[in-house]
Amino acid sequence: MGAALAKPQVRGFYDKPSGSIQYVVADPGTRRCAIIDPVLDFDEKSGAIATRSADALLDFIGESQLEVEWVLDTHPHADHLSAAYYLKRKTGAPAAIGQGIVDVQRLWKAIYNWPDFPADGSQWDRLFADGAVFSIGGIPARVMFSPGHTLASITYVIGDAAFVHDTLFMPDSGTARADFPGGSAARLWRSIQHILALPDDTRVFVGHDYQAGGGREPLWESTVAEQKAANIHIAACETESDFVALREARDRTLPMPRLILHALQVNMNGGRLPEPEANGRRYLKFPLDGL
Repeated sequence: MGAALAKPQVRGFYDKPSGSIQYVVADPGTRRCAIIDPVLDFDEKSGAIATRSADALLDFIGESQLEVEWVLDTHPHADHLSAAYYLKRKTGAPAAIGQGIVDVQRLWKAIYNWPDFPADGSQWDRLFADGAVFSIGGIPARVMFSPGHTLASITYVIGDAAFVHDTLFMPDSGTARADFPGGSAARLWRSIQHILALPDDTRVFVGHDYQAGGGREPLWESTVAEQKAANIHIAACETESDFVALREARDRTLPMPRLILHALQVNMNGGRLPEPEANGRRYLKFPLDGL
């Protein structure tokens, strides 16, 4: 089956606290699957960690008689802790992310004043280069670098489906912010153009939905054609400079994500929690006035 015709089965799992969507992407022929961007439950008020969201993915995978072939990250998230390491240990599947994670690690290593942190991407089993190819069962997959939101953002094109996470949102919600450390609205625009150059019938699966207008149910699937025709930020901008002006003006109105300083130290470490200290407890660290 060629890449243009391969149609993976996609199941999205919506995480209401962060507005994130986690995915199980399966080849119906071989029953092999990948998990994309899983969430580790975290209550910042109590410091409680739980695996309810990740376990729901495993329950679905077990009920569907699937075998996990990959645990995939699109980038280190700023609004939730990643369950990638938990799921890697539970399934034995390799974990992967784009090579740009090393740039993010070096940047945030300095922000956290973490001199012995290994900023070499070794927390993952594979670091994908731009254009890297792999497969999920018999379905071809490839990696497109999509920086702008972060230095490490990538898109997974798996058969006829593109998992774009923080580049495009649903058409009524526009595009992702580009004001985090290492972000760039200009690079985001160029990344989006590469995504929109995919065939019009490519299914586009986003990583967040904040339910534009507050009145509709969460949504996470569109097509390239729908994005080109109706995305409120793309349709409003004829040029890169138009988009940069729009995106930067919008970003200036946005507060930092609630969990960014909590999450990055875990997510740039492949989803690993800090090691327990002498009293057996784990502690998160974040800088005052760090951003």
